[in-house]
Amino acid sequence: MAVQWGVVLPQGWRSDLRDRGDAAAQFETMVGVAREADRLGFDSVWLYDHLQAVSGDPDTTFECWTSLAAIARETGRVRLGQIVTCNGFRNPALLAKMAATLDAASAGRAIVGLGAGWDQREYDAYGFAQPYPPTGERLARLGEAAAVVRSMLRNEISTVEGRYHRVHGAANIPAAPGVRLLIGGAGEKVTLRIVAEHADACNLTDSTDPAFYRRKLAILADHCAAVGRDYDSILRTASFSVFAAATEAGLDQLTAPHLHGRDRAELAAGSAVGTPARLIDTFNSLVDAGIQYFILYVHAPTDLDRLRLLAAEVIPHVGDRADTAVTR
Repeated sequence: MAVQWGVVLPQGWRSDLRDRGDAAAQFETMVGVAREADRLGFDSVWLYDHLQAVSGDPDTTFECWTSLAAIARETGRVRLGQIVTCNGFRNPALLAKMAATLDAASAGRAIVGLGAGWDQREYDAYGFAQPYPPTGERLARLGEAAAVVRSMLRNEISTVEGRYHRVHGAANIPAAPGVRLLIGGAGEKVTLRIVAEHADACNLTDSTDPAFYRRKLAILADHCAAVGRDYDSILRTASFSVFAAATEAGLDQLTAPHLHGRDRAELAAGSAVGTPARLIDTFNSLVDAGIQYFILYVHAPTDLDRLRLLAAEVIPHVGDRADTAVTR
């Protein structure tokens, strides 16, 4: 299959809208990047599901799902996803209703990304699930929520019984059976098992090491075998940052504020860093490791020339080279 590409939009969580004026101008900047990604042929646009800036500074941070509803009406082709929805923020039955509504508003372009939630500061600040649940409980809640969301997307009436999440005769009309459920996380014992049981796609993050993806996907394949799931029915996605520049001098300028005493090789361990030729090699190595879909936060995200460089000089040269099935 052809490799697919998504763009994470600037929404303020990374303090990437500071210089864009007032709130209306900042929102328009975010929408403008979505429009350009749509025009350039990217497959999807994504937002983080966070409520306040990761830095802890008092920066604009637009809410994910309401923003995607607006973006749906400003774009015509790209799919719309979250990287990823925090299960602790919304009742999963309500989330399924929101997803079906977004799917209708976008004429069938919604994706549901779902994760266990990791930023305790947001739970504490907003009063979610106090005290902050331990990892085991958050993962148990994720598995139950995935079962609820999957059922309600595919059926007009759902009954699912769990310890933490349950629905009894819950209506979701119209249902949205074409919406993919993507589970984010790389936990080998629990999260990847949840993927095998419930998800249409997995999302692995913050690495450019092919060995990382080979290991995680091999474990996912084992879980699929254990539950009787077709491994090839699960879309394998990777998300990380990309630093792209046409020249080495431009790359030096782009990466300098992000090194924090590291060299560029250290930065490249968790992000794709390079001129087009280097980026092509990086992405192709991950395709060979089994990745089918890249979801990229492009530094600097409001500079549309970065997107254009990727679309013109990198994406056409990635993929369609080898079978992406995992090597067991």
